Amino acid sequence: MDLQYARETFERYLEQYDQSDDKIRLKIVHTYGVVDASRQITERMGLSPEDIDLAQLIGLLHDIGRFEQLRIFDSFEPDTMNHARFGVRILFEEGLIRRFVREDKWDDIIRTAIIKHSDFKLGGIEDSHKLLHARIIRDADKLDNCRVKLEDAIETMLQVTAKEVGKSAISPEVMEQFRRKESIRSLTRKTKMDYWVSYLAYFFDINYQVTFDIIEENNYIERLIARIPYSNPETAEQMLEIKEGLKQYVSAARCSKHSNYL
Repeated sequence: MDLQYARETFERYLEQYDQSDDKIRLKIVHTYGVVDASRQITERMGLSPEDIDLAQLIGLLHDIGRFEQLRIFDSFEPDTMNHARFGVRILFEEGLIRRFVREDKWDDIIRTAIIKHSDFKLGGIEDSHKLLHARIIRDADKLDNCRVKLEDAIETMLQVTAKEVGKSAISPEVMEQFRRKESIRSLTRKTKMDYWVSYLAYFFDINYQVTFDIIEENNYIERLIARIPYSNPETAEQMLEIKEGLKQYVSAARCSKHSNYL
């Protein structure tokens, strides 16, 4: 496995897309952010050099289907394309994977991790090594999404300004899912605040203590919640509840998440 070779191949692959487009640029930066988050997680877990490299390779390829989704639909919305399944199709059914990694010994792990990385809930994986990498990419994806939500323009993500987001309400169904400590189902999101709450609810689907450690070290909960000015009084009150709920959840989860990785 040659990560530098894979990165160079990825750069050549991206030449077919308009890298001046804000959404394409966001996904390119996100890809490398997930590679770095995968490295941080696996190094902190004390995994083998091979698993550290494999996790980074999965991070490099996990969103490869997004670029075609954006070219065709100019949208990240899940009802336009299942980007994870499309990524697996072009990598493994059309053979693109051999352009990134010459050996096939890791194919089953890579395939499983990519196709499962955006599932609402992770399930159906019995092999411990596949499960390890499926969990790692999901954590790494969410870690870099924290950075995305802090650094990238709200308009690029939600097509309105931060002020407009903060004026909107949180739908009762979305608030109830949050109170049950669940990720937010895409089809229940109706307002821009519903989308923002769904990004915060990612924390309910973190797998590893080391990931929670990184979340706390970067003060992601406080910083993400402070990004939006909540001018809607009810929304402002609910966001105080959400902040306290998340802080308590993360604090408790740091003591209970997976410590035996394989």
